[in-house]
Amino acid sequence: MEQHIGLICRGINNIYTVEEKGVSYLCRIKGKQLSQVIEEYNPLAVGDMVSFVPTNAHEGLILDRLPRRNSFQRWNTKGGSNQTVVANMDLIVCVTSADTPPFRPRFIDRVIACCQDVDVMIVMNKCDFPLTEDEYERFKLYKTLGYRVLGVSAKTGENIEKLYKELEGKTVAFVGQSGVGKSTLINCLLGSDQRTSEVCEKYNRGRHTTNHSLLISGPLFTVVDTPGVREIQVPHRDKATLQEAFIEFARYAKNCEYERCLHQDEPGCKVKEAVEEDKIHYDRYESYLRMLASLDDKAPLWAGKNDRSNSWRTRMDKDESQEY
Repeated sequence: MEQHIGLICRGINNIYTVEEKGVSYLCRIKGKQLSQVIEEYNPLAVGDMVSFVPTNAHEGLILDRLPRRNSFQRWNTKGGSNQTVVANMDLIVCVTSADTPPFRPRFIDRVIACCQDVDVMIVMNKCDFPLTEDEYERFKLYKTLGYRVLGVSAKTGENIEKLYKELEGKTVAFVGQSGVGKSTLINCLLGSDQRTSEVCEKYNRGRHTTNHSLLISGPLFTVVDTPGVREIQVPHRDKATLQEAFIEFARYAKNCEYERCLHQDEPGCKVKEAVEEDKIHYDRYESYLRMLASLDDKAPLWAGKNDRSNSWRTRMDKDESQEY
């Protein structure tokens, strides 16, 4: 049968909606496994381009995943492996909020660390709520570092038009904690009717309303609404690559005494010196150290229990998820 090329718009229980030239097919993977995908929690994600063969007018079988140009990937604790949330995006929009749930900059740091070869924009929803001086300083820091930042309010409409212009001509994924208002913002931008929910007052946390990633096409741009999470863990890969998410390290790291310095306890570390001299924000550095420690607890799938790191690191990572 003739092979077709299509875009994955949704995936639920290993059934994928693949779109080709405006026609949608419900597809499964032929043979239930893709040959080129190894040690990943999910073989396919929204945004992936795939080759498939239609089996009838509305169904088909996926044969291969085409090469990705980028991805947003996190560690899936339950599956014990990396999970790609979306792929082939022009932009990842990290949505945070000024209140309910409260502003958590270390969550933003982790989102940035989960992005591979894709630009990040930071959008603060509920900007009609005031920030403390420390929170404002931390939010403003991202702009100083070169990230695009914008305060908006889905409730009042403030800066929604500016956000719309930022997204024109792009395929973007909205990522953020539960309750920050991702789906509400998308409704404002596209006039769609994504289901939304109130924040849980008892714990000041959001409730999950989007339970799978969904690609939504608009007249001038395309948005992927991803499920909200209460915490996010960075994917498991070479520790040295983690510092790429901390772009302010680069100018100092090149002068470190050791070529592959991880900026922990190594002598002659210029990054640590920069932190001590307030040239690097102390909280960003602490955020980096916590991510670095969390990687020690992510043993490969084939490793036995004895290969996993000390329990104090596990406790540290759990404490971080509760605190931030």
